[in-house]
Amino acid sequence: MIKVTIDYDPQKRISSFTLSGHADFAKKGSDIVCAGVSAVSFGAVNSIMSLAGIEPKIEQGGNGGYLRCVIPTDISEDTQEKVQLLLNGMLISLQTIEREYGKYIKINQNI
Repeated sequence: MIKVTIDYDPQKRISSFTLSGHADFAKKGSDIVCAGVSAVSFGAVNSIMSLAGIEPKIEQGGNGGYLRCVIPTDISEDTQEKVQLLLNGMLISLQTIEREYGKYIKINQNI
């Protein structure tokens, strides 16, 4: 199962997210749940870097089964708004996957 943890700051903004585990929906190379989660999460990270112009702290490992992204705290309010829009779009997409494939992905929000 893929476990997604979304962490929030005191202003209720997403401050980081962590993905760990494997969906095990299908064999490697055919796992649509894993592919969907990967596309959504890496797309969000790439969008944050390109569109908001910031470099989040990124950790990866565990044979592709781990991704952690931490948003810097020293960014302008305008940039923070862009980042939050992108992260909330990612969360909505992950929730859509969870609704269809809840046996293979679980989202936990630490508000």
